[in-house]
Amino acid sequence: MRISICFGSACHIRGAYGVLNAFKTLLEKNDIKGTVDIEGGFCQGRCTEGVVIKINDEIVTNVAKEKVEEIFKQKVMVLTSCK
Repeated sequence: MRISICFGSACHIRGAYGVLNAFKTLLEKNDIKGTVDIEGGFCQGRCTEGVVIKINDEIVTNVAKEKVEEIFKQKVMVLTSCK
């Protein structure tokens, strides 16, 4: 699984680093760090909807660090538990 977090100008201003850190914390806490690659990327072309992340091929918009735990449960834990 790959999680890509946009660090373009708009997403950076809206808290991309907080989103990254929240994901990293949850990966370590749930001991699935090795099964998920997390990376920074640049503009996803949805600057008015930032922070934008991409989980595999699915784009998720308007992500704030406060929303990361719910997204993690719905998207990451479900997909990693299937393997």
